[in-house]
Amino acid sequence: MSTAPDLEPPVAARLSTLDRFLPVWIIAAMAVGLGAGRLVPGLGPALDAVAIQGISLPIALGLLIMMYPVLAKVRYDRLDTVTGDRRLLVASLVLNWVLGPALMFALAWLLLPDLPEYRTGLIIVGLARCIAMVIIWNDLACGDREAAAVLVALNSVFQVVTFAALGWFYLDVLPGWLGLPQTALDVSPWEIAVSVLVFLGIPLVAGYLSRRVGEHTLGRDWYEARFLPRVGPLALYGLLFTIVILFALQGDAITSRPLDVARIALPLLAYFAIMWAGSYALGRAIGLNYERTTTLAFTAAGNNFELAIAVAIATFGVTSGQALAGVVGPLIEVPVLVALVYVSLAARRGWTRTSTTAPLPQES
Repeated sequence: MSTAPDLEPPVAARLSTLDRFLPVWIIAAMAVGLGAGRLVPGLGPALDAVAIQGISLPIALGLLIMMYPVLAKVRYDRLDTVTGDRRLLVASLVLNWVLGPALMFALAWLLLPDLPEYRTGLIIVGLARCIAMVIIWNDLACGDREAAAVLVALNSVFQVVTFAALGWFYLDVLPGWLGLPQTALDVSPWEIAVSVLVFLGIPLVAGYLSRRVGEHTLGRDWYEARFLPRVGPLALYGLLFTIVILFALQGDAITSRPLDVARIALPLLAYFAIMWAGSYALGRAIGLNYERTTTLAFTAAGNNFELAIAVAIATFGVTSGQALAGVVGPLIEVPVLVALVYVSLAARRGWTRTSTTAPLPQES
C-alpha cells in the first residue's frame, strides 16, 4: 500500500482506490458513525459500555489495527539519527508542552468566554498531546517515520509525568492569577499511563518485534517487499473503523446540538491552523528537511482525543459539556489534518533539500 497520496499525477495513477479517495472514505466513515449513533437506539451507550478502566475497547481495537502497520515499517536501527537531532527534540517539546496548551487556553477563553463547560473541555484537549492517530497523518504526508516514533514516545512520557500538573495549572492556578473562574481536574497519573500503554505501547512493541523477528528469520528484503505490503492496508481500515465507532458513540449529542458544535469548532480550527503552520515555519527556520518538518508539524498539531474524552467523562460525566467538547475535537481534527496532508504534499514539490538530517522520503 502506498500510504502517501502524492499529488503528482504519475504517482496518483498508481495508488490504490483506498488511497486515492481517502478523504471520501473518511467523510463517509464520519457520516456512517454519526448516522448510526443517531438512528440506532442504544448503539452509543452499548459501545460505550464495552470499556475497561475508562478505555473504550472498540476504539482501542481500531487504533491498534491502525497504528501497527505504520510502526512495523519503522526502521528501529535508525532511531539514533533522530535522538541525536537536538533541534527536532527541543522544538517538539516546546511546541507540545509549552506553546500548544497555552494556545488552546487562550483560544478557549477568547472564543468561549460564556461557555465554561466547553471551554474546560477544550483546555483538556489542548493538554492531551497526540500519541496515536498522528502516526497515520505523518505517514500519509511522507514524514519521517523514525522521527514520528521517537516524538510520540517522548510525548507519551511527558503525558504521564505532566498531564495532571498542567491540568491543575491551566484550570485552577492560571485562572486564579488572572481573576477568572477556576475548575478542578481530578485525574491520576495511573489513568494516563494506562492510556499511553494501550494506545502506544502495545502497537509499538508489536511493530518492533515484527521487524526484528521478520528480518532475522526471512531477511529484510522479504519483510519490506512481501510482509509490509500485506499488512499496510490495515492502517487505513483501522482508521476508518475508529472514525465510525468514535462518531457513533456521540452521534446523537453532536447532531442534536449543531450550534454548540459550531461554537466549539471555531477555536479548534484556529488551533490546528496556528499550530501546524507555526510548526512548519519553525521547522524550516531551524533547518529541518521536509520529512522532519512534516513530522514536527503533525505531532504538534494533533491531540490525544482518546485521553481527553476519557478524562472529561471520568471527571465531569458522559453527558457533560466537557465531554462533548472532547468529542468535537476529532470531528474537526480528522478532516482538517487530512486536508493538511495534501497541503504538505503540495509543499513537498518545491522543497529545497538543504538538510541531511533524515533519509529520503519513505515510500511503501
